[in-house]
Amino acid sequence: MTLDEALSALRAAAEPGRAEQMAQYHKQTREVLGVPNPATNDLTKAWRQALSVDERVHLAGALWATDVFEARIAAAKLLTQARLRPDAEAWSLIASWVPDFDSWAIADHACMAGQKRLIADPMRVDEVEGWTRSEHMWTRRAALVITLPWTKQNHPKPLDLEIRDRVLGWAGGYVSDPDWFIQKAVAWWLRELSKHDAERVVGFLDTYGDAMKPFARKEATKHFGKLGISQ
Repeated sequence: MTLDEALSALRAAAEPGRAEQMAQYHKQTREVLGVPNPATNDLTKAWRQALSVDERVHLAGALWATDVFEARIAAAKLLTQARLRPDAEAWSLIASWVPDFDSWAIADHACMAGQKRLIADPMRVDEVEGWTRSEHMWTRRAALVITLPWTKQNHPKPLDLEIRDRVLGWAGGYVSDPDWFIQKAVAWWLRELSKHDAERVVGFLDTYGDAMKPFARKEATKHFGKLGISQ
């Protein structure tokens, strides 16, 4: 599968009139083809099955470099797989994309690929921690989005709890950040964690809740009613 073949397949899957709608919705200035997400899923699934890990990493890098909206989404989807061995090059590629993030859809798809690589090697969280000190808002945000798997465990191991507390520490440092996307990411992390570890979320809110934006606190406590927690 060459880059030209992959781009041709994406262009062939585009729907007439959809590109303009997508560009407006996602606030894109880069080229948007108008490919619906299910079609991108089907294409990248077939590519994953046909290509070796090295070939997938190479194609993902080439697709990302085109700066076409759907090509970057496809690049991320090519590497979104739990079992990917060896995965060092895939992780390095995903991490190299982070400074390029400039929209939530591309960033979130790339972070979904990165989540799999963090689960495979949690020590990579050390590298992610460096992102929290970036001047680039999307990089700071990515540190929370890529670690979302640590909000979802019902029976976390000691290392998982250590990472959970570590990320909550990052989130605490983000509370004073005025950017809406950062506040939304903090709320997202807390909201998801509340379904599995409400005690930690309550503790976070006891410490930082008064300093949070009202919309972020409301989002973070979205499930409290169902959990029987009053805030």
